[in-house]
Amino acid sequence: MGTDRRARAGATAYYLVQGLCFAGLLAQVPTLQDGLGISDAELTLVLLVVPVVAGVGSVLAGHLAPRTGSAVLLRLAGPLVALAVLGTALAPSAAVLYPVVALVGLLLGVVDATMNMQGVAVERRYGRSLLNSFHGAWSIGGILGALAAVLAHSLDWGLVAGLGLVAAVAVVVDLAAAPLLVDHGADVASSATGEDPAVRVPWRPILLVGTAVAIVYLADSAASSWSTKYIADVLGGAGEVAPLGLAAYLGCQLLGRLAADAQVNRFGPVRPVAVGGLVGATGLGLVALAPVPWVAILGFAATGLGLSVVVPLSFSVAGALDETGVAVARVNLFNYVGFVLGAGLVGGIAELTSLRWAFAVPALLALGVVALAPAFRVAARARRGKPLAGAVAPDVAR
Repeated sequence: MGTDRRARAGATAYYLVQGLCFAGLLAQVPTLQDGLGISDAELTLVLLVVPVVAGVGSVLAGHLAPRTGSAVLLRLAGPLVALAVLGTALAPSAAVLYPVVALVGLLLGVVDATMNMQGVAVERRYGRSLLNSFHGAWSIGGILGALAAVLAHSLDWGLVAGLGLVAAVAVVVDLAAAPLLVDHGADVASSATGEDPAVRVPWRPILLVGTAVAIVYLADSAASSWSTKYIADVLGGAGEVAPLGLAAYLGCQLLGRLAADAQVNRFGPVRPVAVGGLVGATGLGLVALAPVPWVAILGFAATGLGLSVVVPLSFSVAGALDETGVAVARVNLFNYVGFVLGAGLVGGIAELTSLRWAFAVPALLALGVVALAPAFRVAARARRGKPLAGAVAPDVAR
């Protein structure tokens, strides 16, 4: 296997494991709640700790990566995420669960940022769009994490055994993939300091693509958290029908990511983002207007398919802005902003009006992705290996 293909395989493995750990934990949340006797309100606070502290982890990764290289951080934080996820099952009380979940969030933020730094570095080596395929691996890992929870329940395993399976697989895969990661040039790691004037990343393009990322994660939060309840309670879907909305969303998100790189390589990044935003907005509109469950399921499928390309391409933009990983870490922050806003906004609107209006608002916001699509044009520079003026020395060994 060539050096570039080894690097691609290593990065893919870490994306897959991150999805496995994240979804594996979320799928066991009801079991965790029952075991500790946590109320719904307290559970909401516990879950909000993860994205808030993950933002801190992303900032930390952006601070350390120019000094150590993203590979060093990822090799360390990747297995620790798996162990922290297992630690949630070992928490004896809610009081202990809070710091454990905070640790999970911190490590997830570090890994989210550094694995995308690796993805950008590999994409630059290939000279063509690859980040959608990496995020597709994350989606596959998420599906496997959910299936791991199904397996654990079917075998009547306890929470420790169920999350222990996820953690064991994750640690083994991470350790096996660690030697394949791209090691950053020693000149970047050794010369960068907190006051290094070379590490200057323009904020305007980050804010533009970051806003698009926040919109996508707001829609993602709505679909992930409320689709089943909407189909069941508002549209009267049967118990076996209601989960199909989420399944359609996640399945089409995966298909979109697996197919998107070819479209980006052919047409450039702007058109896929603009078309994706329009398709996503249309899908959410269908959900809001759906008279029967199958229309909503179709809408969720269109939402996943359309918006799937935005987040991966935002990291391509970050890779074009600088090669130290600072821009990647900053763009990654908008992931958590969108998730937190989505959880509060959708729930608040549903409480004040109805879930129909709660989906109509993200539908309108998704049109903002179409307007922001030109900001993604700079992503093509990363694939040509041409960072913007002011970027520092290359992140990868040539």
